[in-house]
Amino acid sequence: MPRGASGRRQAARLCAQRPNGAVVWLPVSTLRAGLFLGPRGISEPRGVGVAQSQEAEGLHQNQAFCTLLDLEWYEKSEETHAPQIELLETTSAPQPPNPSEPFCPRDCMVPVVFPGPVSQEGCCRFTCELLKHIMYQRQQLPLPYEQLKHFYRKPSPQAEDVVKKKPRATADMGSRKCQQALAELESVFSHLEGLFARTLVPRVLILLGGSAVSPKEFYELDLSRLAPNSMDQSLSTAACLRRLFRAIFMADAFSELQAPPLMGTIVMAQGHRDCGEDWFRPKLNYRVPSRGHKLTVTLSCGRASIPATAWEDYIWFQAPVTLKGFHE
Repeated sequence: MPRGASGRRQAARLCAQRPNGAVVWLPVSTLRAGLFLGPRGISEPRGVGVAQSQEAEGLHQNQAFCTLLDLEWYEKSEETHAPQIELLETTSAPQPPNPSEPFCPRDCMVPVVFPGPVSQEGCCRFTCELLKHIMYQRQQLPLPYEQLKHFYRKPSPQAEDVVKKKPRATADMGSRKCQQALAELESVFSHLEGLFARTLVPRVLILLGGSAVSPKEFYELDLSRLAPNSMDQSLSTAACLRRLFRAIFMADAFSELQAPPLMGTIVMAQGHRDCGEDWFRPKLNYRVPSRGHKLTVTLSCGRASIPATAWEDYIWFQAPVTLKGFHE
């Protein structure tokens, strides 16, 4: 190992190994978050090693910065809410898939069990963070959402250097595309918060490419097994998110997928037919697609779930905007 400052910098780095054996490197500073958001998911640090290039170091530092932003936001936001139970780290027990749903070899099911109730606000955060994660993993966004928002909304020396290196017309066009993508995403997040405040949302679909009826890829978040709001304290949203994304990373659901082109992203959510929602459009006869790559994330809390008959008056709602990704 090299001596001096360079050696100290390299020694202060950790590696995480994916299920397929690939090794990624990250700075020690990411230990503060306890997790690392890599190109294919979130991992835990497992060992010590030496980074291979400054370019890789910069990439991992950027990704760690994004993760730290997220966790800091959760820590600050939770200080202003009612006390929450900190989630103890335990292994989620796998659940058998629903035999009534088609499940082809390319499907991937990720069961996550929380040891207690989760608030509606927490369910909304799971939905929004999963949407951000999928759009980045499927290369519809060039950077993670929080990092992209920070980079384009706040002038920085790095941003100024990029603008200087690119022709003005190219830089302006890229900035406009980014601003449009961020505005559309923020609009969807805002209206999802309103929907979750009006009604229970048992299922959410994120559809990429094609149409809502026949997408190229679709991802499902199943919230129907979570117990309804009770008098008990809800679990910490940040701790639940760590468990959720750790399970997604360990499933390695994105590693085998080919690099996609830019595709439109459609968001659909189930809600009560009489919830009074006026932004999402009701789709009374909509049926969940049976084709296309499918990732189903099933959340439960180890308690009695709502009976299936309770969802008979729930219908699908579709966001009126199709999210458009962009490349730099």
